[in-house]
Amino acid sequence: MKETIKDPWIKIGYDIFANEGPKGLKIELLARKVAKNKSSFYHHFADIEVFTDQLLAYHLTQSKAIAVDAMNCKAIDPDLIHLLIKVKTDILFNRHLRIHRDNPVFKKCFIEANRPVEEALLPIWTAALGLNTKKNLAKIILNLTIENFYLQVTDTNLTYEWLVSYFDEIKKMVVAMEISN
Repeated sequence: MKETIKDPWIKIGYDIFANEGPKGLKIELLARKVAKNKSSFYHHFADIEVFTDQLLAYHLTQSKAIAVDAMNCKAIDPDLIHLLIKVKTDILFNRHLRIHRDNPVFKKCFIEANRPVEEALLPIWTAALGLNTKKNLAKIILNLTIENFYLQVTDTNLTYEWLVSYFDEIKKMVVAMEISN
C-alpha cells in the first residue's frame, strides 16, 4: 500500500493514543514528532476531532488485519502469543478505547474492532480450553477474558511470559469449573 503524506501523522498519533490515550493527542506534540509545523496538521485534518476519527478508522483496518493473522494461529502458545506481542501497539490503543468507553465513538470503535478478532480467535480458544462441545460457554469466557485482559495489560507487562501465565490461569479456571460441574 502506498504511503500518503498523512501517514506519518496517523502512525505517530496512533502510538501516542496507544500509550497515553486521547489526552495525549496534542497538536504541538504531534507536529514536533512528525517534524512539521502545526499548520501542516490543520491542512490535513482540520482539527483534532477529524484526526481522531482517522485514527479510529486506521484502528479498524488494523483490527481486520489482526483477525486474518489470528485465523492462521494453530495454538495459543506460541502462535497467538507471538501475534499479540507483534500487535502490542494495537492492543494498547484498544485498551484506551475500552478505558474511555464513556465516549460513544470510542465505545463503538472498541466493539467494532473486537468483533472480527473475537470471531477469528473463537475456534483456537474453544480448542485450547477443551470446550469444543460448549462453544457458547467458550464465547462467554472469551468475552470475560478480553474484558479482564484490558484491565490488566500494560506496556510493560505485555510480554511472552505474562501472556503464558495469563492464559494458564484462564485454563485453570475452566478446568476448575468443569470439575465442579
